[in-house]
Order: sequence, then C-alpha cells, then structure tokens
Amino acid sequence: MDLLDWHRGRLTSRRLAVLVKHMPRDSAVSRELDGDGAEWTVTDYLLAAAVDHLAAANWMFASVNTNEDAEPPEAPVPVPRPGDRTEREETPDEEFGPAQAPSRSELLRFFA
Repeated sequence: MDLLDWHRGRLTSRRLAVLVKHMPRDSAVSRELDGDGAEWTVTDYLLAAAVDHLAAANWMFASVNTNEDAEPPEAPVPVPRPGDRTEREETPDEEFGPAQAPSRSELLRFFA
C-alpha cells in the first residue's frame, strides 16, 4: 500500500488511521511508537513479574535463615523491562535536546 495515496485522495483519513492502529506488533511504526515494548507481550510481562517475585521470595528465605553474624545476601535485581532506564544509558534526545516540531512550511513541503 502506498501511503501517498492519502495525499492523492485515493485513501481516506479514516482508512489510514485504521491501518496505522492495527499495524502488526513487529512493524516499524509500532517499534517507533512503543520502543522495545512493542516486542513484549502480556505473557512476557507476567513471566518477568513471576521471576521477580520468585527471586524476592528466595532472597527473603535466605535472609531469614542466615546466621546473624553472617553477611546478608544481596537483594535480587529485577528483570529489565522495556522502558526501564539505567543511569548509564543516554538517548540522542538527551544529548541534543528535545526534537523541534516541524513548521507549517516544512509540513507543506513534505506533503507537496
């Protein structure tokens, strides 16, 4: 499908919106809008939560059953999820500032 058909009048705005809304999970549009979260399903999130809870339960069990003089076990690290950020990560937006919205003339040139 050619998206320029929308500009040419052969594709309605409603049809274009429906096509974009129902793009497959692995499409470029979904990856751009949702980032890494586009690849994660509900099952993936539930599995990560189960792993985190199991690790916390094991840590609590080990903490309670260690000798008082012994060093306590390290707390578990949660499974990284899409959208989670570490302090070391930087994105291009943070390096160069926020992206500027295109001007009216730039939009007209793009769609001309």
